Amino acid sequence: MNPIVGWVLATLAVGLAWQKYGWQGAAFAGTLVVFWLLLQFNRAVRVMKNASSAPVAHVANAVMLNSKLKRGMTMIQVVTLTQSLGRKMADNPETWIWADPGRSSVTLVFDKGRLARWTLDRPIEP
Repeated sequence: MNPIVGWVLATLAVGLAWQKYGWQGAAFAGTLVVFWLLLQFNRAVRVMKNASSAPVAHVANAVMLNSKLKRGMTMIQVVTLTQSLGRKMADNPETWIWADPGRSSVTLVFDKGRLARWTLDRPIEP
């Protein structure tokens, strides 16, 4: 979800709760918003904790990763799939790479925080 839409919905929820139930409603709606933010933070921490135990830019099978990627994925979704942090190759455009033990690699390009395109590179077998 777009963060702007999320914050607008949260503000609307607090405003409507204030209008309908007064300060108690606004406090309840604010509590729900904070709870949602804590859930998102907990998810991100869990994904990073799982990724920290794996080698950087390592994936079990680059071909399988390539087949699971979808346009528009966020970095947190990609790290969940790979279970490791990628190696940053460039800043503009934001480019990351993951490789498997067979020297196949997947290069991902992100645009505005979303996966825009990716390429699978496989070594040439003699």
